[in-house]
Amino acid sequence: MIIVIDGPAGSGKSSTAKEIAKRLNLQFLDSGALYRAVTYLWLKNDKPTLQQFLERLNSVKLQTSCTHSTFTVVVDGCDITDSIRSQLVAEHVSQVASEPQIRSFVNEYMRHLIENGVYIADGRDLGTAVFPNADLKFFMEASLEARTERRYEEAVKTDPDVQYSQIKENLRRRDHIDSNRKADPLKKAEDAVVVDTTDKSFNEQIELMINIIQNKLKL
Repeated sequence: MIIVIDGPAGSGKSSTAKEIAKRLNLQFLDSGALYRAVTYLWLKNDKPTLQQFLERLNSVKLQTSCTHSTFTVVVDGCDITDSIRSQLVAEHVSQVASEPQIRSFVNEYMRHLIENGVYIADGRDLGTAVFPNADLKFFMEASLEARTERRYEEAVKTDPDVQYSQIKENLRRRDHIDSNRKADPLKKAEDAVVVDTTDKSFNEQIELMINIIQNKLKL
């Protein structure tokens, strides 16, 4: 079984999915972390050509797990969970994720991962491209200002020099790229439940979505 949450960057997908997974004892799948991991590897390999990078990806041993709501990513035995959260990775992830072959690599990994168990996953095209037959679909929205504030509060904890304006522009750019890419653009699935979090507290949105899940799926 798979529940998916799609939406633009900074709309609260990951934190929401983690908390719902915790409260309902579900397994959490962070698709964004997978794209960040691929982007991190691309940067670490000095931005190779797409063909060179795909050859590298095919030889990588990628492992993921979720413990206490923390989605861990390990590549060739090295834990890169913290490294993929850098601002540098954030600035390049939409560029890397826009490549159809990269999306195919990540999508196949996710489809294989959820073959057993009950998962909740967050991303941008899960309900439309990756899991079109998901048991339940959400689409989270929030204003650009609200999303920027959330991302800034998160980023400043690890990078005190990060600028609010830098994060806002990064989100604006990612929105444009994600919504206009040729391969699986960001869009709401027709059967998705829309949740606007702009004026909702974190607990309010969690309770709203858990109520929907319990009513529809009896979890």
